[in-house]
Amino acid sequence: MNADDLRHLSSDSETATQVIAAALARQCKTGDCILLQGDLGAGKTAFARGFIQALSPESQEIVSPTFTLVQTYPARDTTIWHFDLYRLKTPEEVTEIGLDEVLQSGITLIEWPELVEDSLPESSLTVRIRLGSQPEERQFEFAGLASIWKDRLSKL
Repeated sequence: MNADDLRHLSSDSETATQVIAAALARQCKTGDCILLQGDLGAGKTAFARGFIQALSPESQEIVSPTFTLVQTYPARDTTIWHFDLYRLKTPEEVTEIGLDEVLQSGITLIEWPELVEDSLPESSLTVRIRLGSQPEERQFEFAGLASIWKDRLSKL
């Protein structure tokens, strides 16, 4: 994927992380694929939780799909597919859980996308999350095709 480095943001708390995620969610539409990268404990699931809560009409618990591999959530006029590929070892396993089939049918959030990154849509947005210097601080780097994401990311 040939992505442009488009935006950098930081947060000082999990709540602030969720606010950033919610702002991104409001810029997304069916067919968008968001790749969440970062070390264990970086805040990928907290980011996903803020993203999903911003679009989901129902108040519900949003959990990491580490063991279920995928969770779905109703959203305004679409579905959010939340994948966690951490436990998978081969691209074939990803095919078995149906990722290819849902990429255009909703908004897709993928934690640990490295296993299949080369086979994902070129239009995907990568969100790299890094730990900051303070315990709750997080650094966010947004990378994707400028023609698709630059204007939308400017609204964050």
